[in-house]
Amino acid sequence: MEFDHTTLGQRVLFGAGKAAANLAEEVRRRGSTAVMVIAEGREAELARRITTGIDVALHYDDVAPHVPVAKADKARAAAQEHGVDLLVCVGGGSTTGLAKAVALTSGLPIVAVPTTYAGSEATNVWGLTEAARKTTGVDDRVLPGTVVYDAELTLSLPVELSVASGLNGLAHCVDSLWAPRADPINAALATEGMRTLAAGLPKVVSDPHDVEGRELALHGAYLSAVAFASAGSGMHHKICHVLGGTYDLPHAQTHAIVLPHVLAFNAVAAPEAADRIADALGGADAVRALIALRDRLGAPKALRDIGLRESDLDEAAELSVAAIPASNPRPATAGDVRNLLTAAWAGTAPEGA
Repeated sequence: MEFDHTTLGQRVLFGAGKAAANLAEEVRRRGSTAVMVIAEGREAELARRITTGIDVALHYDDVAPHVPVAKADKARAAAQEHGVDLLVCVGGGSTTGLAKAVALTSGLPIVAVPTTYAGSEATNVWGLTEAARKTTGVDDRVLPGTVVYDAELTLSLPVELSVASGLNGLAHCVDSLWAPRADPINAALATEGMRTLAAGLPKVVSDPHDVEGRELALHGAYLSAVAFASAGSGMHHKICHVLGGTYDLPHAQTHAIVLPHVLAFNAVAAPEAADRIADALGGADAVRALIALRDRLGAPKALRDIGLRESDLDEAAELSVAAIPASNPRPATAGDVRNLLTAAWAGTAPEGA
């Protein structure tokens, strides 16, 4: 056995009902006196509530999915104008993504307070969109130095968004098993992440106010993101980045819909990964176990239901196949991806399911 593994350095503060106290303690520990709090409009009140104990120089809410370059530039200018020395992002992947965009050019540290299961808070991956094209990269400057997890902050996340966000986390796990830097440590983290998400998400669906279920989902999302940060982006994420950046599809729902189709495509060429996934999800077959979980959760199934047009499929396939890593366990042609996307668009069963 031989591999080269990097574990990213990050502090994690986890505790239900403790976000405000843990955040204030972390800001004091860092000695920050001019904090920029980033939270989109619907979470602005929550952000103000948990940041009352710190010195806030600026509350900022101009957030958009996939981080358009123009919005990133505007946020960077605002941070500079207010002499910001720390970024605190409260929210999901879009909010964390904007904080990362500011940190990418300024070097400002980030403390992330997630309210979804996106996992972006645990990675050093950034993404920016311009002219309908999403560009992603890796830079340690964008890795939040500290993450404050509080399951109570996710209680207001609607069930359907909780499900989509949780399956986005599951996608991090699955892709980590065959991404360019996949290794046994990533596989162990990803397997436990899948197991924890599969235990937590049904609890969230059956009782949206069940803090234990929300804690399991947050824990699983963190494990999945740590695995993904080390392993890198595989076929699934490359396709979803094209769909999100080019056609402005909602991030979490896109991942939830596409994942079973990519798993079905790759599973035949990655039997060890497929066995891990099946075992973590409690089934005999990886694809069927994932579909069963998706159905149990009531997750979205069709790209046409979230805004993709059938006329976009050819272009989407061409753009996606160009981005798929050479390390993918099964070579993929534009025709293969077109077939995969056609099934995902229509909401039909994945190949071989």
